[in-house]
Amino acid sequence: MGQRVAAVLFDVDGTLVESVDLHARAWADALRRFGNDVRVEDVRAQIGKGGDQLLPVFLSEAELRERGDAIDRFRSELWKREYMPRVRPLPCARELIARVRREGKRVALASGGNVDEVGFYERLLGVEGLVEGSSPKDDAGRSEPHPDVFGAALARARADAEDAVAVGDSPWDALAARRAGVRTVGVLSGGFPEGDLRDAGCIAVYRDPADLLARFDLSPLAA
Repeated sequence: MGQRVAAVLFDVDGTLVESVDLHARAWADALRRFGNDVRVEDVRAQIGKGGDQLLPVFLSEAELRERGDAIDRFRSELWKREYMPRVRPLPCARELIARVRREGKRVALASGGNVDEVGFYERLLGVEGLVEGSSPKDDAGRSEPHPDVFGAALARARADAEDAVAVGDSPWDALAARRAGVRTVGVLSGGFPEGDLRDAGCIAVYRDPADLLARFDLSPLAA
């Protein structure tokens, strides 16, 4: 924990905002719309992945070729129209980011959303002036659990992997950050079990942003 931390890379969905269940429902609705009846609980276990990694869990290769892109587009439009307006910040999310900045560390958001979605989250959280940069999926190649999103976040934060810590709510966050060479702190606010987060590589786990803020001085973020 004594290792230097120059930057903190925050996942957004489930980490800073309460949106995991909404994402799961949007994906399940989209899949059903195209004839694939899936349970919301099964989709929820995959949230944290981008569509390029999530859809192959539920579709065959032939189905992906035939309607994968259409499902992804339908889900994106449905999300923006019906679900995204219902997203709310998690308690103390903005205060946590402000505390990181007061400690002299840079902050970047590492999100699988597009530019419009990340901009919406920045405004929702009120962190436009606190965030060095965001790494929406437009800036990265493959989505989580590939490391691309966190690699893009590192570049925006102008930090080396060994000098950064990621904060995420899902095993996919931890796996992606670890593959980018970044240590990960987990939060349980996305609903994933603590054991799954630790198995994926989280070096510490907290209940939510409020708990991490309350114990900030002894957390890996304070190094």
